Amino acid sequence: MNLLVFVTLAVTGFVACSEFGSYAFVHPVLRHLPGTERITVEKGLLKTFGRVMPVGMTLCVVLAVAVAIEGSGPGWLAWSAVVAFAVAVGFTVAVNVPINIATGRWDPAHPPAGWERTRRRWEVFQGVRSWLLLIGFVLVCAAGTA
Repeated sequence: MNLLVFVTLAVTGFVACSEFGSYAFVHPVLRHLPGTERITVEKGLLKTFGRVMPVGMTLCVVLAVAVAIEGSGPGWLAWSAVVAFAVAVGFTVAVNVPINIATGRWDPAHPPAGWERTRRRWEVFQGVRSWLLLIGFVLVCAAGTA
C-alpha cells in the first residue's frame, strides 16, 4: 500500500466514521432532550464538527480523486468513491450548512417557531450524507486495497 492510499484511507475513514457515528449514535439521543438542552448541545457540536469537517470532507473528495487518477485498484471503485464524497459535500453545502448557520444563531431559551421541523430536515440530510460518506469510504478501501 502506498502513502497516498494510506492517507486517503485514514482521512476518509475518520471523516466517514465521525459523521456516521454522530448520525447513528449521538443525534438519536439528542432528540429525547428537552428543547433548551438539545439546542445547547447542537450548538456545541457545531463548534467541534464545524471546525474539522469542512476540511475533512473536502479532503475526502480531493484524496479520492488522487487515488482514482493514480490508478490504485479498479478505477470504477475509486471514481464511485469520488461521486459519493462529492454528492455528500453537495448536500452538506446546499442543506446542512444553512441549517447549521441558523441553529448557531438560535437562543436555546427562546428557539424560533418550527425549530424542531428544521432540525428534522437537518437529520434527514445528515443521514443521507453519513451513508454517502460511509459508502465512499468502503469504495475507497476496495479501490486502494484491490
